[in-house]
Amino acid sequence: MILIHSIKKFYSSLIGLADLFSNLFLFAIRLYWGYSFQTAGCNKLLNISETASFFAQQKIPFPEFNAYLVGGVECLGGWLLMLGLATRLAALPLAFTMVGALLTAHYAGSSQIFTDQNAFLSQTPVTYLLTALTLFCFGPGAISLDYGIEKLVFKK
Repeated sequence: MILIHSIKKFYSSLIGLADLFSNLFLFAIRLYWGYSFQTAGCNKLLNISETASFFAQQKIPFPEFNAYLVGGVECLGGWLLMLGLATRLAALPLAFTMVGALLTAHYAGSSQIFTDQNAFLSQTPVTYLLTALTLFCFGPGAISLDYGIEKLVFKK
């Protein structure tokens, strides 16, 4: 009986510690990957002719429009992630953009998802996609504007 109680107490403490670190972990993810998204997006926008030319080489339709769209999504989405503002909403177009990158510019590696997992996982958009999906599923955590707004507006 004492052993079971000790195991329950240990497990409960472990869960409490994990909950504490989950907010710090989500904060770190948002800052690091938000900055990465923002930097990539701003670079696309600052070099729009090169970005549009690259998109045209990849046979992406309306290359200039899509260069602005992708650059804007990444730049604005990155800022929103860093702030923890509209995080889940921002994560969706970011994830969609990464799927688009995997299906176009990174198709050679991403097409090997079932045959050569290392080739697939080495594609840069994979980590960006996993980050966006993580933030969509789990939210921004307590260290975010979203959390503060939710507390203030919805009194949760």
